[in-house]
Amino acid sequence: MPAISRDEVAHLARLSRLALTASELDEFAGQLDSILSHVKAVTEVAADDVPATAHPAATANVWREDSIKPGLTLEEALSGAPEVSGSRFAVPQILGEEQ
Repeated sequence: MPAISRDEVAHLARLSRLALTASELDEFAGQLDSILSHVKAVTEVAADDVPATAHPAATANVWREDSIKPGLTLEEALSGAPEVSGSRFAVPQILGEEQ
């Protein structure tokens, strides 16, 4: 017995607002059934004596010290800008709004 039927795929397609043809429903039902069968096989393999892991290699976070450092002054930040308007970067208008 398949894990997912054509009718269930049609129901999921309706919920997802997908318009699927009859051949697509048959194709996706077969593909989803294959995926669910593989997932079932993987869950049967898992053993109780194997610890759960999120990654096969041991990992540890390396955090740098969080310290406050001085930033750029307004003049330094604007010094490399191609165009400046007052105390701001000037960029081309893209939304078509009038100033």
